[in-house]
This record gives sequence, C-alpha cells and structure tokens, in this order.
Amino acid sequence: MEKIYANALTHRLRRQAIQFEREYPIDIFDEDGTQLGHYVADFLIEKQLILELKSCTAIAPEHIAQVLGCLRGARLRHGMLINFGARKLQIRKLIL
Repeated sequence: MEKIYANALTHRLRRQAIQFEREYPIDIFDEDGTQLGHYVADFLIEKQLILELKSCTAIAPEHIAQVLGCLRGARLRHGMLINFGARKLQIRKLIL
C-alpha cells in the first residue's frame, strides 16, 4: 500500500506545483566528512525536507531514528514521517 500512497502524494505535489524528488538518493557522511553509505529517501521536498512514508499500525521509535539519522548524515534539518496504516493518519515533524 505504501507505493499507492506515494503515487497519490506525487500526484498532489505536482498539482500544487511543489518541487520534489521521489526516491531521492542521499550520500550519508560522518561528522568528519567520511562517506558512510547511501540512503534513498521516499521524497525530498523543496530540497529541504526529507519525507518518509509508512503504512504500519503505528510510528515506531526505529522509524524516527531512521529519519533523524538520515537528516544528520545528509546535513539537513527537517524531516517528516507520514503513516497511512494507522487507524488515524499519523504525521510527525522532526527537526535537528
């Protein structure tokens, strides 16, 4: 189901003329500049916000840790988790 939600979000972002990149590759770096690996974010919105989509019963601590780690490594400040799988839509804004 996550792919369907990503397709729907893609459609809506395009309709609103919001700049985004889907499945955006991010190189992850350590504090000293050493490249640690590679991560693919679900969306990068306006080159500032990493957006991760989930379709599970609840946002878990590991989902939050995933986004925070990506923000640190990519040297970005803003992230968001949207979970479509819970009884109610869950949205978490994360800021470093």
